Amino acid sequence: MKKFVLRTVMALAPAALLAQAGGEARTISLDEAIRLAQVNQPSAIQARNALRTGEASVRSTLLGYLPSLSIGQSASQRGGTQLIQGVPLPMTGNPWSYGRSLSFGSVTLFDGLQRWNNYRTQQANLNASEVAVVSAQYQVALNVKTAYYAILTGREQLGAAQRQLEQAQQQMNVATAKMAAGSATRTDSLSAAIQLGNARQAIINAQNSIGNANAQLTRYVATAYTVTALPSDSGEVTPIGVDEATLTRMAGEGPTVRQAAAQLTASQASSRAARAPYLPTLSVSASLGQTMPSSPTFSWNGGAGAATESKSLSFNLNYQLFNGYQREANIVTTRVSQENAEANLRDQKFLAQQNLTTYLNNFHTAMLSIELNKLQITSAEENVRVIQQQYNLGTKQVLDLLTAQASLDAARATLIQSRQNARLAKANIEALIGQDLK
Repeated sequence: MKKFVLRTVMALAPAALLAQAGGEARTISLDEAIRLAQVNQPSAIQARNALRTGEASVRSTLLGYLPSLSIGQSASQRGGTQLIQGVPLPMTGNPWSYGRSLSFGSVTLFDGLQRWNNYRTQQANLNASEVAVVSAQYQVALNVKTAYYAILTGREQLGAAQRQLEQAQQQMNVATAKMAAGSATRTDSLSAAIQLGNARQAIINAQNSIGNANAQLTRYVATAYTVTALPSDSGEVTPIGVDEATLTRMAGEGPTVRQAAAQLTASQASSRAARAPYLPTLSVSASLGQTMPSSPTFSWNGGAGAATESKSLSFNLNYQLFNGYQREANIVTTRVSQENAEANLRDQKFLAQQNLTTYLNNFHTAMLSIELNKLQITSAEENVRVIQQQYNLGTKQVLDLLTAQASLDAARATLIQSRQNARLAKANIEALIGQDLK
């Protein structure tokens, strides 16, 4: 019998070594893990870069109201011969000529408010990008919390498996003693060995779960070393200190809803800008030129004498009568986009309410299950203790003891899962409303 147990333990030993092969992990708090992930995760980086692009687009659109300004200075040299009555003669006069210019690009005085609506479109897109940054941060936080809580769950599973191993070892000792006394059958010893092997397997599974969750958390925080959750974070799940009516209001103003609202504002501005081509445009441009006297040799100041100047100011009024149905097509396209944005905003509001209801129900159910599971564990532990004593006295069979231990293991596993469900439900609510619930 002892040889059988030894073979079982040796068969499970390599897996236990592999479970610990990842090396020592450094502990990290949940807040620090979230901070690092929000800095390093690609989705958060992309959201911040989209915000930078939006800010540049707003500045570019706003500065489009200013005219372009350019200055120029030229110098040219001429030479060679010229034909006079068929006779080639050298060119006369100074070979160098000069010019200066100052010009203002065309400034649109009126364009049917197209540029203004384009600016409002870009501003609304910028607002959507700002909300997208918040949404990405809380989505990253949700991912980190999922991995972090998986570590806590794995530790609870490891603790439960270790208690299961202690009970299995005690049962193994009793079965061995009873076998030696002749008051037990080989079935008792085999059952005890199986229970011992199952407990060791449960420990290995829990260690593997912790290692996998550590690797996932390390990927999120992007550190050069493996990180793990703080042992002090394995406490009870705290209740939500906000009433349901407040949560409903906060969900209706959450990141996804605000992003959809900003997208609707942008589509409305685009729709107004699409009607601008039906109005005329008025623009103005100006330029100032100066021609300096020529000189026999190069000189930036030109030759002797006074320079001549030229000025121009022009207004341009334009109205497009027909452009191949492009105006009408743009109006249809922008109206469709606006209707889609309105439908999306309406759906996001209902989706936020639906998700909040689901997450709250999951949280409340999990919290009630936690209290019930604690009572079940207390009852199962007492049942195992009584049946263990009765088995030791020979009044109960090994099957009765195995059934009681299985009930205790199931109650522990259910409690662990209920805590995980409560943690994840609360984390989902925080991501939905875009705020932390301490």
